[in-house]
Amino acid sequence: MNGRGNRHWNRTERESFRHAIEGVLYAMKNEPHMRIHFAASVVVLAAAAWLELPAEDWLWLLSAVAAVWVTELLNTAVERAVDLVSPDSHELAKVAKDTAAGAVLAASVYAIAVGVIVLGPPLWSRLLG
Repeated sequence: MNGRGNRHWNRTERESFRHAIEGVLYAMKNEPHMRIHFAASVVVLAAAAWLELPAEDWLWLLSAVAAVWVTELLNTAVERAVDLVSPDSHELAKVAKDTAAGAVLAASVYAIAVGVIVLGPPLWSRLLG
């Protein structure tokens, strides 16, 4: 803490934050689906802004975006860890990778449902009167 009682980030915390950002950037660079999720997020959030949605609708959309991003990042971590410890084909390695990918699929289905429910009616109204 400094003299005013405020705690400064120490080097370890700054390094941890930097490593986390590097992980996100790694996924953006190396995972095509992460780039698709990013583009979809931009489109969805731009549509929400254009439609001037209320805060509670934004919360639903942000939760869906976060769910997809978190599961895709975890999927990337699982895939790389499995590749490291099991470079040869193994049934359990396949199960781990498939299950992690299934989490992304589940989050994506959730995000699509939220998008349809939240964006559908106001978008329909705005476009078709």
